[in-house]
Amino acid sequence: METIDAIILGIIQGLTEFLPVSSSGHLELGKAILGDKTVPEESLLFTVVLHFATALSTIVVFRKDILEIIRGLLQFKKNKETLFSLKIIISMIPAVLVGLFFEEQLEKLFGGNVLFVGFMLLITAALLWFADKAKSTRKPVSTSNAFVIGIAQAIAMLPGISRSGATISTSVLLGNDKTKAARFSFLMVIPLIFGKIAKDILSGDLNFSSENTTPIILGFIAAFISGLFACTWMISLVKKSKLTYFAVYCVIVGLIAISFGFTK
Repeated sequence: METIDAIILGIIQGLTEFLPVSSSGHLELGKAILGDKTVPEESLLFTVVLHFATALSTIVVFRKDILEIIRGLLQFKKNKETLFSLKIIISMIPAVLVGLFFEEQLEKLFGGNVLFVGFMLLITAALLWFADKAKSTRKPVSTSNAFVIGIAQAIAMLPGISRSGATISTSVLLGNDKTKAARFSFLMVIPLIFGKIAKDILSGDLNFSSENTTPIILGFIAAFISGLFACTWMISLVKKSKLTYFAVYCVIVGLIAISFGFTK
């Protein structure tokens, strides 16, 4: 992979991980446009590294929240931090099950299938449009809501379905406060990303190559920096109910991807 391509893909990942436009879908489109010639193992490694970078940017943005949760858990008693952690664990269950039983099938979809990505982006657009029309409330995410949001996160493992878009939209459509929905959406993915990375390292699925070290490092930095910006911006946008703009964007990109897929 060329260095400039790695930086471009890193920026794409950082911006689209938090903006509701599907980071995985944009990475696949980016690879297709840039003519990515990496073998599947190298492509998977690069994708995992970029997700790791955006997970770290999430930790930086929500560092105060995370420290509060850790302090609450260390008290070893029932409190709001313990309950929040329980909701995070519950939300992880669907994605963990899909990852365990359908990992090979999912990986086959990450091979530049722009036509599939295009159709999934249209679904993302529909979710965002409906969520933007939902009434504002102050309701927090409940335990039962956490599992439903987790199902949305599992479905968003498909390239083209925005993880943040699907989880925030589902949460808002369930009647939850938009700011709380965004906070929960961004925090719930951190354990999954680190768990996935640990699993791949222990299983030996990630194969490092010295010749790809520089592109991977630069891609990581690009994803981390752009992720910091996008995460902060997205929280502000959700508060102001600006999801329709992203719905329009997903429709446009989705239709372009579908056209590109049919002519490829």
